[in-house]
Amino acid sequence: MANNKKNVVVIDYQLGNLFSVKQACDSVGINAQISSDRNDVLNADALILPGVGAFIEAMNNLKKNGLDTAIQEKVKNGTPIFGICLGQQLLFSESEEFGAGKGLDLISGVIKRFPEKVDNRVIKVPHIAWNTIYKFNQAWDESALSEIENNDFMYFIHSYYVKPSNDSCVLTKTNYDDIEFCSSILENNIFATQFHPEKSADKGISIYKNWALINNLL
Repeated sequence: MANNKKNVVVIDYQLGNLFSVKQACDSVGINAQISSDRNDVLNADALILPGVGAFIEAMNNLKKNGLDTAIQEKVKNGTPIFGICLGQQLLFSESEEFGAGKGLDLISGVIKRFPEKVDNRVIKVPHIAWNTIYKFNQAWDESALSEIENNDFMYFIHSYYVKPSNDSCVLTKTNYDDIEFCSSILENNIFATQFHPEKSADKGISIYKNWALINNLL
């Protein structure tokens, strides 16, 4: 890769689809490295926080290496961050997952679990499916979703979802079995998706490319 490209760190905290994220970055020309080193995070031009699994385990793993405070410091100072699935949830204040407690608290809100029933109808959890994302509160033209059409399909696998305190950060919503939830957010330098762009075919990969272009990472 060219040496003049910005350095993007894919944060490794022992949970998540690190290599598929790295492969997606490589495919669009993002100079990404996988790292669990606090200093790498502090020296990065941009961050990607992926993840699949339990909120409490994720936060404990981030704290072990001081990655939690490094992420908070960088993002509060304006460094772009891209959260994916559990990575999106970790950006919020707290989770209702049993014993989980506090998140990174970069965006105010809570993480909620899909209910087991709605109107006496059983809901299948986790939500594992291709599902549509649709516009909610913000235009997509100047976001990482600029090549995505309203109601395009993305790939989801999760039991929990984010509920922001303020809907102003909500970029898209998705409906699962009559439950409408926030499926992506955009607030200043923070962009995050509940779905997995790297598992969502060419449309998903375009999200990586446009996030990089918006943040001058290529």
